[in-house]
Amino acid sequence: MKVIVAEHFGICFGVRDAIAQAHALAREGSLTILGELVHNPIVREQLRAQGVQEQLSADAANGRVMITAHGTSDKQREALNKRGLEVADGTCPLVRYAHDQLKRLVRAGYFPVVIGLADHVEVRGLVGDFVDACVINEIADIRKLPPRRRYGIVSQTTQPIERVRALAAEIARAHPNAKIRFADTVCKPTKDRQLALKKLIAAVEVIVVVGGRLSNNTRQLVETCRAAGKRPLHIERPEELQPEWFRGVAIVGLTGGTSTLPETVEAVRQRLEGFHD
Repeated sequence: MKVIVAEHFGICFGVRDAIAQAHALAREGSLTILGELVHNPIVREQLRAQGVQEQLSADAANGRVMITAHGTSDKQREALNKRGLEVADGTCPLVRYAHDQLKRLVRAGYFPVVIGLADHVEVRGLVGDFVDACVINEIADIRKLPPRRRYGIVSQTTQPIERVRALAAEIARAHPNAKIRFADTVCKPTKDRQLALKKLIAAVEVIVVVGGRLSNNTRQLVETCRAAGKRPLHIERPEELQPEWFRGVAIVGLTGGTSTLPETVEAVRQRLEGFHD
């Protein structure tokens, strides 16, 4: 069985830097991460082995805490500082960019709209400073938009850009008399991995997607495979792979989400290549 690895796959620089920062802080002393640093169970296990704790709520945290790569609101940062906590910030720079773009739109008089998953930690951080912000994930959600003269639209950084542009266009069609300003905040690593996957889809029979099951960008890779009519196999670890999944398969594709470690992808590749030795 031939294994073809996507041209762009796996960990992005924002996740890489956040992980390195967390490991360095853990070597210096106690550290509590406010949530999941990245949506990758292997990374979380490695950090726990260093004594790093996770707290979903900052209320129970003490000492030194770390904001995850997904970022948070300014209100949350202010609350952490007021409690006297030592705050390390692992926010991805491209998530920071999305925050900055939304703030600029609001300052310019636009009603804040975020395209993405309302319950995702990144989106909660984006809207956390704007109580009237509206989150849109499906066309049906557009009905929730209150009537406004101006709408300023940004996106969760890990959404497929084609989907984001389509929803922004639907908002414009639903509000033809409103002024629409769209800031493209989908990150380049997400775009690169989606584009590389589309090239891969044309060359293989089955695609293995490696990444956390809570990782939005990984799930979007899986959905892109399904939409193209190719069978995706979403796994978190190489040992999940079963040889019977590939009976009759001559060519398999391999990719990974932006929080997937390169050594995990390499271990998956080796396991795949060993199935038909």
